[in-house]
Amino acid sequence: MRSGTIDRREFLAFLASAAAVAGTRDAVAATPDAYSHHEIRPAANLGSLEKVYTFFSPAEAEFIEAAVARLIPNDELGPGALEADVPYYIDRLLTTEYGSGARFYNLGPFGATTAFQGYQSPLTPPEVYRIGIAATNNYCQQKYEKRFAQLDAAAQDGVLNGLQAVSLEDVPGATFFGQLLGDAKDGFFSDPAYGGNRDMIGWRLVGYPGVPANYSTRIGKNEPYNATPVGIRALQQARVPLDEHGHPIHRQAAAGEIPRTTAPPAPPKPADVAHDARPQATFFM
Repeated sequence: MRSGTIDRREFLAFLASAAAVAGTRDAVAATPDAYSHHEIRPAANLGSLEKVYTFFSPAEAEFIEAAVARLIPNDELGPGALEADVPYYIDRLLTTEYGSGARFYNLGPFGATTAFQGYQSPLTPPEVYRIGIAATNNYCQQKYEKRFAQLDAAAQDGVLNGLQAVSLEDVPGATFFGQLLGDAKDGFFSDPAYGGNRDMIGWRLVGYPGVPANYSTRIGKNEPYNATPVGIRALQQARVPLDEHGHPIHRQAAAGEIPRTTAPPAPPKPADVAHDARPQATFFM
């Protein structure tokens, strides 16, 4: 097998052919399983979505599952994006008004994206995914005689890394990778009610307590805030106690429930103690 690094010229050809098949934004919207600005499926109640893909086809879902598993992998720090149901979060996002780009300006003219510009493409996010996945799978099939999901981890990483350097007018390349990476991170760290972050995997990883509580009693204690995360759904279903102001009362996390993701702070040097004798600790807030 050759290196997983993308041949930019070859991949641009696949992006162009995928865009030609999809046509313009109107042509993509005309396909039965795509969603345009005028075809937005009503969002389910928070936390009620079943694990069923409503936007992605089986081939697209296979790609998304493989891709997010490489972007946020299951490793020594804990479960990754696949275990956190990030693919279902992205699938649900693409059928909402926000995910469909209903409020995007997409009439052009468009220029190179800079730190001072917003989204620069006539394509909506569903179109970016549909074209990007098709082009990437076609490229992998021609290059390796395998779909992206069938490649080994090193080759998948090479393909994803190569996507970041690929661009073409009106066609997603780096745009596709940026959309995928951004949505994967959002799905990993958003409230579980939105379809991702199952069992609050992302929050537990970084020590985020979830729905804010009343922290007035913690001020000045200079100690880590290790709490079991609380999500929106727990408040809706009255599964957590509330204080007199309606804030959730966080429960102290059990030993090992919140993994340490950074090295413990180094002990202060004698000179530092003489300069500042206050206790030092790491905060997670």
